[in-house]
Amino acid sequence: MIIGIINQKGGVGKTSVSTNVAHVYASQGARVLLVDADPQSKSATRWSSAREIEQLFPVIGMAKPTLHKDLPAVAKNYDITIIDGAPQLAEIGRSVVLASDMVVIPVQPSPYDVWSAADTVALVNEARVFKENLKAVFAVNRKIPNTVIGREVTEALAQYEIPTLKTHIVSRVAFSESAAEGLAVEEYEPNNPAAEEIRNLAAEIRRAGDDYEAMLADVATALGTPNG
Repeated sequence: MIIGIINQKGGVGKTSVSTNVAHVYASQGARVLLVDADPQSKSATRWSSAREIEQLFPVIGMAKPTLHKDLPAVAKNYDITIIDGAPQLAEIGRSVVLASDMVVIPVQPSPYDVWSAADTVALVNEARVFKENLKAVFAVNRKIPNTVIGREVTEALAQYEIPTLKTHIVSRVAFSESAAEGLAVEEYEPNNPAAEEIRNLAAEIRRAGDDYEAMLADVATALGTPNG
């Protein structure tokens, strides 16, 4: 399974989601590959380089518009491949989406992020011309607790007719502190609420592969429109 973590808007926490979810799957025994597809920040590669202990999974760079052609030959040796996508680079973003079986779109709960999600959704819809069964979900990230927009973001995202995962990742200092040491939050503070949220998110992403049609039906119900 190839999972693309992508949003054309920067600063939404793609690398945090990518590295932490990859660690969850690897710690559960899956053979995991993390692909850094951001030619500018190379955040996943730098995160891996900051580690002082052995990594549970390899991190490779593949930031090119032919990624969807080149990655499958490498990914076949792994159970799960996660791509940390690049913002503001439509050509590479399109290739990441085409390479993926499922696209996870991290979105911060703000009006600007909800509005800008349209650019990434457009890439997904373009790719579905070639990959009819491509799945896509939103993942609410860096949520500020007890805010109106934090509570209403799922409803706001429903306009795109893409399911939003029920697990929301709260903005917590543990994510920044662990990243500075090249660690997943699970390694850094396994009992921290941040680690529990990431484990729940990772589990929900995998379940979405089996329950996607039901998730789409829920979105259609929320919008008051027929499914399909």
